[in-house]
Amino acid sequence: MKARLLFLFFIAVAAQVSAQTYRLSGKIVDEKNVPVSFASIYIRNTTYGTTANEEGEYEFKLQAGTYTVVYRYVGYLEHTEKITLTSSNQERNITLMNEPFVLQGEAGTGNETDPAVDIMKKVIGKREYYLNQVNEYSCAVFVKGVQRLVSAPKSLMNKNVARALQLDASGKGILYQSESISEYNYKSPDHIKEVMIASKTAGQNTAFSYNKASDLQINFYQNNFEIQGLSARAFVSPFAENANSFYNYKLIGRSVKSGRQIDKIQVIPKRSNEAVYQGNVYVVEGDWRIYGVDLYLTNKDANINLVDTLNISQQYIPITDSVWLPTSSLFNFGGDVLGFKFKGYYLAVYNNYNLNPGFKKGYFDGEVMRIDTQANAKNMRYWNSNRPVPLTNVEEADYIKKDSLAKIQNTPRYLDSLNRAQNDFNPVSLSYLIFGHQFYDRKTRQSLYLNPFLQTVFYNTVEGYGIDAKVHYIKGFDNGQSFSVTPELRYGFAAKMLNANLGFTYNYDPKTQSVLSARFGSDILDLNNAGTRSLFFNTLSTLFYENNYVKLYRTRFGVVAWQRELVNGLLLNTQASYAEREQLYNTSFNHAFDNKEKTYTANNPLANPPTVESQLFPTNQALTIKASLTYTFRQQYITRPDGRYIEPSKYPKIRLNYRKGVSGILGSDVNYDFTSLDVFDDHMQVGLAGFSAFKITAGTFLNHRSLYFMDYNHFFGNQGTVFNPTIGSFHFLPFYAYSTDRSFLEAHYEHNFAGNFLSKIPFIRKLKLEEVVGANYLTQAQHSTYSGVGNNTLIQPVKGNYSEFYIGVQRFIFRVDYGISFDGGHKAIQGFRIFYGLR
Repeated sequence: MKARLLFLFFIAVAAQVSAQTYRLSGKIVDEKNVPVSFASIYIRNTTYGTTANEEGEYEFKLQAGTYTVVYRYVGYLEHTEKITLTSSNQERNITLMNEPFVLQGEAGTGNETDPAVDIMKKVIGKREYYLNQVNEYSCAVFVKGVQRLVSAPKSLMNKNVARALQLDASGKGILYQSESISEYNYKSPDHIKEVMIASKTAGQNTAFSYNKASDLQINFYQNNFEIQGLSARAFVSPFAENANSFYNYKLIGRSVKSGRQIDKIQVIPKRSNEAVYQGNVYVVEGDWRIYGVDLYLTNKDANINLVDTLNISQQYIPITDSVWLPTSSLFNFGGDVLGFKFKGYYLAVYNNYNLNPGFKKGYFDGEVMRIDTQANAKNMRYWNSNRPVPLTNVEEADYIKKDSLAKIQNTPRYLDSLNRAQNDFNPVSLSYLIFGHQFYDRKTRQSLYLNPFLQTVFYNTVEGYGIDAKVHYIKGFDNGQSFSVTPELRYGFAAKMLNANLGFTYNYDPKTQSVLSARFGSDILDLNNAGTRSLFFNTLSTLFYENNYVKLYRTRFGVVAWQRELVNGLLLNTQASYAEREQLYNTSFNHAFDNKEKTYTANNPLANPPTVESQLFPTNQALTIKASLTYTFRQQYITRPDGRYIEPSKYPKIRLNYRKGVSGILGSDVNYDFTSLDVFDDHMQVGLAGFSAFKITAGTFLNHRSLYFMDYNHFFGNQGTVFNPTIGSFHFLPFYAYSTDRSFLEAHYEHNFAGNFLSKIPFIRKLKLEEVVGANYLTQAQHSTYSGVGNNTLIQPVKGNYSEFYIGVQRFIFRVDYGISFDGGHKAIQGFRIFYGLR
């Protein structure tokens, strides 16, 4: 027995020794002893590699054995060493020599006769082959990001600012750094799933942090490449099928690496201020494939946002004899905001490629990313053992400093003091005026939100001056569930009318978007349920311009609703409500400026004449049932420890709606059936031309035996200078004139050219404006009467086709449009419409 145990012990020791890893490390410099930042190092005939850090330092964890290690970086001669690891760590410092790219008697001129033109034609000819060469693969991805402040204006940098940014006494230092390790899975043509194993950020006091490897997935074999946030435009690859229309090419020279001839080609934009790159590309002659790229964009030439320069470097290595894939991708950037100069980088290192992962059927189910519940809990020992790129001394010190600060900032005493400071309420502050105020208790995960003051005090001609006090109470739970209560009190002083209602919402299964809600009480509602003006803007237009556009009625109601995602991408919404609806009339005629040429209109949108009150509908009861099914094609989502988050879709959505007025139950007076179909997409990339948005809705009343004006189908109109830019809204359509109980078709289309034209105009291009054009259209089965008042029939004017066309410019949330509308063949309204964030 003892002999057997001893034998097993020796086997275990031998296995442990054979699995022992050793550290191969060193520093990579050039001929002038300057560190070669982000040089690539990989083991030949494997897919295991790493990248040097900013100071040229690198390290490997390897088992004992003999390895052929390749050191390379664009612009330097490839260096190969055979290294044997036996029983200890090794340090191997490397000097990379500048690479002499020789023209070999050929003259590059930068025009169509340059040899580079023929070379690039051959590479572009094989673009589609290499784009589709690999059907599927999996790999490990390490992503690292660093942002640092390099200088700041003395007038703006003080101790408080430096302390808030966690900088040193001089106001310089690392603002932010992050690391993540993921398993990345791909299947042609565009299926991805990323599983994040570990994530770390420097001193970020958040519940969770992550960095997606997919954000750094660059494939220059694709025609265009979008960089989110950098520009609304897509950038043309130097290897795109139409690249010859955008670039000139110049052969810089040739070199031989590992028996392959590499051509260095300068990429030169044919025209300035287009969405194109500058720099150099490296291609393998004979194979006509990408060897590496070293390209850049500038704010001056490419009109990019956020940064002044962005350098993109990428290096490919052979995974097999015929398949090459990236070993690293690097975004290097720098910029200047109000004198604060910053720079940084994001680096992705790819390892352990598997070209035959054998994904099971259904593996790519819409989940594009899953973050492990313990990803943010990995300790320093884990990171020291698993990060492929060593920290610099500055980065390591920053981690230690900010981790220490984070420990202090996560103590109950600090968190309680921070909670008290955030809950400090100032009723006369600008923040409360515009954004409202939130009280939050971190221990119980309860919050109370007060609506902004601008949404609390109002004026209209029905209620007079009034107060609409609404608060939102939310209780969150560790499993992602939440419960909310929303009470509302509304009082109009002129009408002496008090309304109160109470709402409940229970989000009981976040993974399936399952929500149960109910609301009951009394309220003042808009006759147009599609959308008109907010309380704030209606107050302004009524008081200062004597335009009381919004028409109101009173309801005493109860409503219950249920929502659930049946399968990924298919969302069901249902609702049942019972209401008593009462017509209201104008009771107040106060205004800020007495304009004797204008008179308030009646609270009946169909009144004739419009200034004289008349009955629109009798008091009635309505039992209404609603249901809708919304399908998102190929819906994608991210699963995080704190919930499931839907990603913006690349494809349109389709929604089927049904609404029924039920008669005879609980005294309900309505009897109708309405159905409609929506097809919409609010961001559809259109190559280099920018992006489009559209919405098409067709609907009809299957029967309309008994219904009232608020039961009609209404449209998202606009009356006033400020408009809502949401796709599906009109610029000039009156709020109530086109409401219908018959069949209709509405269509909206808008295209954002993303600065393609204005970026070419001197001075104007500095504003970085985006050009917008659009059109809205409405047609409906004609009807001429509205008989919702019993024996008193109101005349609803016959309406033909309605259309409007507009052009505009926007920058972030600011937008100005000029448009013109047509009622049938007659011009109706034209003018400017603006948007500046408030609706």
